[in-house]
Amino acid sequence: MIIAQSFAKNLALSAFCRIFAPETTYKFEKTMNNRILSLALVLTVAITAAGKKVKSVELWPDGTEIPAWFADTSRVDLSGLKRYVVTDYGVDRYGDGVQTKELQAVIDRCAAEGGGVVVIPRGTFLSGSLFFKPKTHLLIEEGGELKGSDRIRDFKIVKTRMEGQTLDYFAALVNADGVDGFTITGPGTINGNGQKYWEEFWIRRKYNPQCTNLEAMRPRNVYISNSKDVTVQDVKIINSPFWTNHLYRCENVRYLGCFIFAPTEGVTPVDPKRGGPSTDAIDLDVCKNVLIHGCYMHVNDDAVVLKGGKGTWADKNSDNGPCSNIIIEDCTYGKVHGCLTLGSESLDDHNVILRRIDVKSATRVLWLKMRPDTPQHYEYVTVSDITGQCGSFLVVRPWTQFFKPEDREDMPLSQCNNITIRNIDMKTKNFFDVGTSDKYRLTDFSFENINVEDEKDAFDKTMIEKTSVKNVIINGTSR
Repeated sequence: MIIAQSFAKNLALSAFCRIFAPETTYKFEKTMNNRILSLALVLTVAITAAGKKVKSVELWPDGTEIPAWFADTSRVDLSGLKRYVVTDYGVDRYGDGVQTKELQAVIDRCAAEGGGVVVIPRGTFLSGSLFFKPKTHLLIEEGGELKGSDRIRDFKIVKTRMEGQTLDYFAALVNADGVDGFTITGPGTINGNGQKYWEEFWIRRKYNPQCTNLEAMRPRNVYISNSKDVTVQDVKIINSPFWTNHLYRCENVRYLGCFIFAPTEGVTPVDPKRGGPSTDAIDLDVCKNVLIHGCYMHVNDDAVVLKGGKGTWADKNSDNGPCSNIIIEDCTYGKVHGCLTLGSESLDDHNVILRRIDVKSATRVLWLKMRPDTPQHYEYVTVSDITGQCGSFLVVRPWTQFFKPEDREDMPLSQCNNITIRNIDMKTKNFFDVGTSDKYRLTDFSFENINVEDEKDAFDKTMIEKTSVKNVIINGTSR
């Protein structure tokens, strides 16, 4: 319409010039023609754009574009690889003893012959620590179970990563270091067989309440390090003695359709209310580009945890580092301590999204653990479209378990900024569980489209600098 009006206006002006100012007519018409051509070009571009479907672009919380890789939830197809079914190479399907040596021999042969997929068929196969190599993969078939030994002596002591430190500790049941493209697939089970380890832990804790996690000797179920393009899909990973899945310095990692479980009570007669201790579902330690999609998590600790180092000088240690570009989506949480936890051994976490989550019974949803002895920066975190029930929804508190503050003149002030919480419909005991401290700064939090029942009713936007509140309804009252 605007283009047509401009065209008519220029024609009328041209006619006026021909009658009353013929000497300027040529110059004017030349200018007018150029304008008409420009307007026609704009109209053509507009019509072309209108005829095409504009592709929407997803953005990270910091405004940068999310790569298309994060939208790919297709499964890795291992059918074209050579299969190394372990029972074809001397591993006893019905063996009662530990078969670590025999299972490792199959993995080594697979690697030596150019790679392939190591297959755990129907049956239960007991093992200590196994080490996968480049171009090898793990497939556990329906009814198949790779089961961890309940004796710690069956797990090698190696240089590894635990609780924000690089140290000598027990290897996991399944280990892969420097194995780009590594895939674990189901539908079978990795069973950590944690019962005796859990009992021993709680006995130690009763004898010595200050007993640390590392003092109770326990392996993890899965440890993958220094690897790219990793996929763990459609597999059950259960009953880990310690952390269930631990990834260190990995990039482009996908967890798709996995079932991750550890009992949350009844594991020891010492205290029937106790569950499997420290059985975090997925610990991401100095990792980048991670998608956790369509998984079920029920463990006796935090579910997805971001880690990267701890201690007063942690930011000066090259073994430590940030976690960035993490998406957890379309998952269901049973009972967990925290749905998404940053810390307690974390330095710098950036661009983290938790979305479209159904929470059955979480103690907390977003937990920002602030260690007074560690410089920390958590920023650009978005939690959206969450339903269900929890104890505390947002928790920001100092974390002082087993911490060791040291003197440091240039100690950076820790900070949480650009934290967005939106589209929440939940029943909570304490939606806003936030505490301030001179050790950290909280700024630029956003709360939008919140509808919660909240027993504590402690929401106070003045506690956080530059808090944005839009359509927040707590107990039926707008805030």
